[in-house]
Amino acid sequence: MITIDGKTVFTELAEIVDQAHTALLLIDMQTDFVGDDGVFGRLGIDLSMYDSSRERLAALLASARRNGVLVVHVQNTALPGRMSDSPAQIRFNLRMHEAARRGGPPLRYTVPGTAGHEFIAELTPRADELVVSKYRSSAFWGTNLQLLLQSNGITSVVIGGCTTEGCVESTARDAMFSDRYVVIVEDGVGSDDPAQHDASMLLMRHRFDLAFADEIDALWSAKSSAAEGGS
Repeated sequence: MITIDGKTVFTELAEIVDQAHTALLLIDMQTDFVGDDGVFGRLGIDLSMYDSSRERLAALLASARRNGVLVVHVQNTALPGRMSDSPAQIRFNLRMHEAARRGGPPLRYTVPGTAGHEFIAELTPRADELVVSKYRSSAFWGTNLQLLLQSNGITSVVIGGCTTEGCVESTARDAMFSDRYVVIVEDGVGSDDPAQHDASMLLMRHRFDLAFADEIDALWSAKSSAAEGGS
């Protein structure tokens, strides 16, 4: 860490992701987005990038649970009848999914009560873990996430999930704007569009810390072991 104008600034990854003040945010790991039997899978969208990221995030989630890290599952939600979609949001949907919908209407996905709204099996929340429903790309917009992080003394967030260029990057930016350190799980984010994924990673690499899942796991595990050894 360093001190600038009397303010202490974390500079090392171990300081930033210390479990005493860190939350793991898992973004939109739901069937409609990453499952073969979800909306995008049934449309024939290439979901292969999620194969490895799912595995890495499941391992990181297990580490967070072992090492006392606050876990927040973010669940994209679209109300029936497009009650949560403004005209501008519908236009956004039309543009964003132009190739996938093949000239059809705006896509419908993650509607409560459908299988696609549910989290995938390996990233299903436990009963005591936080779940935040969101209606826009950012997990901060129109949700209680800020309150939950503030209430639990969280100053750093480790972010993984989908999609890289969409909900992950939007959430990362708003986390930074709410004065939190941001770490992107480099092998725990993905997209169905590799070019957009790469472009987003280029941007985020110059704004946030990036780390692999096993690096973060090692730091959490080492801190827990040191605490146990000193007790």
